Amino acid sequence: MRDRGGGGHKLLLIALAIAALLLALLTLAQAATPAPTSRYVGLDAGRDHTCTLHITGRIHCWGSGPTNLLEVPEGRYSAVSAGEWHNCAIRQNDNGITCWGRDSSAPSGAFRDIAAGWHFACAIRENNELECWGTSNFGRSVLDYGQADPPDGEFRTVSAGYLHACGLRTTGEIACWGRASFGRTNAPEGVFTQVSSGTTHSCGVRESGQAVCWGMNNYGQSNAPSGTFTQVSAGAWHSCGLRESGMVECWGDDAHDQSTPSPGRYLAVSAGMRHSCALSSTSTSCWGRRDDQPLEAIAPPTTSIVTDISSDGGEGGTPTPTPTPTPTPTTTYTAVSAGGTHTCALRSTGTIDCWGRDNRRQLTDVPTGTYTAISAGNEHTCALSSAGVIRCWGDNSQNQAPTTQSGTFTAVSAGWRHSCGIRSSGAIHCWGDPTGNRLAAPSGTFSALSVDWQHGCAVSSAGAISCWGDDGTIGRISSAPTSGSYSAISVGNEHSCALSSGGAISCWGNSANDRTAAQTGTFTAVSAGSSHSCGLRSNGAVVCWGWSGAGRTTVPAGTYAAVSAGSQHTCAITSSGTIVCWGSDTYGQAPTTPRSP
Repeated sequence: MRDRGGGGHKLLLIALAIAALLLALLTLAQAATPAPTSRYVGLDAGRDHTCTLHITGRIHCWGSGPTNLLEVPEGRYSAVSAGEWHNCAIRQNDNGITCWGRDSSAPSGAFRDIAAGWHFACAIRENNELECWGTSNFGRSVLDYGQADPPDGEFRTVSAGYLHACGLRTTGEIACWGRASFGRTNAPEGVFTQVSSGTTHSCGVRESGQAVCWGMNNYGQSNAPSGTFTQVSAGAWHSCGLRESGMVECWGDDAHDQSTPSPGRYLAVSAGMRHSCALSSTSTSCWGRRDDQPLEAIAPPTTSIVTDISSDGGEGGTPTPTPTPTPTPTTTYTAVSAGGTHTCALRSTGTIDCWGRDNRRQLTDVPTGTYTAISAGNEHTCALSSAGVIRCWGDNSQNQAPTTQSGTFTAVSAGWRHSCGIRSSGAIHCWGDPTGNRLAAPSGTFSALSVDWQHGCAVSSAGAISCWGDDGTIGRISSAPTSGSYSAISVGNEHSCALSSGGAISCWGNSANDRTAAQTGTFTAVSAGSSHSCGLRSNGAVVCWGWSGAGRTTVPAGTYAAVSAGSQHTCAITSSGTIVCWGSDTYGQAPTTPRSP
């Protein structure tokens, strides 16, 4: 939102913050977030809703408000801003502005930054000049305080709040305009890298990294903590900042837990009215208002909405991605999956690279095109295209690897002799060998799934775990957690592991060789192999447990962004985007030297 009771920064500011953070993380080897080519490039928390921008240019909004507030117009965008009851975005094709919600008015022309406020919006034209306008469907003038009358000059970014707005000049100085009560427009002197307008206060980040806030301070929302920040966001009566380490810190009103961040390391943060959200490269975490509003109005509808919004929309061809705000070359990896005796990974360009055994054409038949997810099974692999289509290759003796599946999907998992995917509707669809009820997936809507030898498990849209298939005598299914909220799931040969919403790992099934003896601490990812498991800690460290044969649990030193445990080997993506593998390398599936495209 650009404030009012909502967050007040701009997507471009977020992009700059993301770039600065990633550069710092790579330089200091502290990265704990997924590989730098993020699937998401921005988010903004509005009054009671939130919008995110995906690398493909698709926008997804959720929460509450007017009927059409969450109905994003068709198209691809380079920036998005969530206001009170309206949103605005910059189109990729012509840099024009599209607004929707209770009001859709917008000026013509090309722009480079956009900020939706309470009942008005501001944007920066390509010549760096500001233009603001008031909405027309609220039955009163919203221009009474001059918030739609910006100052002259050239600006980098703009942030619209409740009855005021602030912009960052090209010189680094801040200028604020609109209602001056509480000192909300009294911007401090100096050079800044970012500014954010809240309801009755504003915040900025100095060139030194110090966070500074001004305006109303009835809840302590203007008492910025000491230390250095890469980004700050002013909400209604609270503020949040992003530390150089990727940790989020909030201050001010916490009556609805809006100042109590979810644990983790992030790329950007946005403070709304009574909620806040933070962005990693693959998901969004939100916290805040829960007392008089359903949780789904605050929390993202799934742990990862990437594939809900990455469809090509039937337009054909490969979408042109929004430029990613990263300082690294595109020749890196963003995802890796260790299978039986082969490994596959996604380059930052979205293309696929596989290595290891090729006895079932696991390597020979790798498809062309761009993809957003990949899963290596025993002797076959499946991948999710940028248009939401599943393509499989390799062993198809049980119809586990047909060329394509009908419909569009949001997730895919390749098992032993079968595969499963989550349709765009949230329903699970499985194909391949039906033995042991391994295709009998439960009904309902799901956000994540994983299958392996004789069973599969999935996380429902409510965060509950459901498993199906052959339970055997080791509790592959019957021992699954029946309570708690989870965000990710990984199924191994005879055991499974899940990641709770709080970052803890739980494992169940065959406990031989301590494969279910999950490590304690806070994690961002988990992967279950045949007889071992690995987890990615919030500080970027990888730890593995279970059967240590062939060195599959001996993790090389380093900071990582992703990890995948296979049959007898493990692979992980380093913070610089290269791949390191360890364990059995009989077929070249786990080369000892770092692999880079």
